[in-house]
Amino acid sequence: MVRDGRRLVSFSCNDYLNLSQHPDIKAAAIRATEQYGAGSGASRLVTGNHPLYGELESKLADLKGTEDACVFGSGYLANTGIIPALTGKEDMVAVDELSHACIFAGASLTNGAVHVFRHNDTDHLRKILEEHRTSYPRALIVTDGVFSMDGDLAPMEELGQIAEEFDSWLMTDDAHGIGVVGGGRGSGFTGSGAKANVPLQMGTLSKAIGGYGGYLCASKPVIDLIRTRSRTLIYSTGLPPGVVAAASAAIDLIRSDPGYAALPLAKARVFTEALGLAEAQSPIVPVVLGGTKETLEASSLLQDEGFLVVAIRPPTVPDGTARLRFTFTAAHEDADIARLADIVKTRILEKP
Repeated sequence: MVRDGRRLVSFSCNDYLNLSQHPDIKAAAIRATEQYGAGSGASRLVTGNHPLYGELESKLADLKGTEDACVFGSGYLANTGIIPALTGKEDMVAVDELSHACIFAGASLTNGAVHVFRHNDTDHLRKILEEHRTSYPRALIVTDGVFSMDGDLAPMEELGQIAEEFDSWLMTDDAHGIGVVGGGRGSGFTGSGAKANVPLQMGTLSKAIGGYGGYLCASKPVIDLIRTRSRTLIYSTGLPPGVVAAASAAIDLIRSDPGYAALPLAKARVFTEALGLAEAQSPIVPVVLGGTKETLEASSLLQDEGFLVVAIRPPTVPDGTARLRFTFTAAHEDADIARLADIVKTRILEKP
């Protein structure tokens, strides 16, 4: 990255596989733009549903082990469209407290009851469902698959069991999981390796996929419903053809080279081992410093040393948990990771 005329090694980007700069991905985008134009021209339900959409949705469904998929304009549009399309004012939604803001936005749009359970606390979720489930005809459990500020994983298999026990749907936001965990298939495949019982797999095309957009992978009846009921899909212009083609090419690369897809997590684990931290579960590694001032100072120190590591502060994270959020990509060099870890250890964590 270049900031203020200085070239910095970025450890803050979500482009985990560096596919936004991959020559094959850019070539696919250029070919599609030349064939179909720079923009889609209308919403998907009017004339914006160019042929590349079907190809991408088939690949997403195959990657996620579902019958069908639907691509949205962004991850935020996906969550704020899917959740209120499936649940309404007579229903309940249970949300992990550290879920992304767009999940809470989507839950609020249902006008139904929203219950928040403690982070990854399945006992608390179970208690909420025991107390409230019978009061509502439908219930939806929603969580991040990989939590964007902490890098930890949701307990997918246990959540799937609880959802089945209480006749509830489970929906996961796999924005930071697809392409980099579970063999590239995402957080729903990180336990035993088999697909967890997650009937609604949402995610984005803007992190490891390297482009832009959102999606839902689910059964064909659910996707049919979403295509005709989700307001954020119906009333949004379709993605540019080049963006769709780039995402399609990116999925091809991930499927063909799982070893490459595994690199960001492997590099994150080199970093956590060097610092004596708990082993990374994803390419995201937080170093929580607590105060905003000291976190900004630490970020500035790293920038002086040639590293871009953005300080994450309230209200993005809770008060007292300001942090440096490190993200690792396939292209990060081992020497840079080693030097970064040494600076963090000796000048930030162990400073007098």
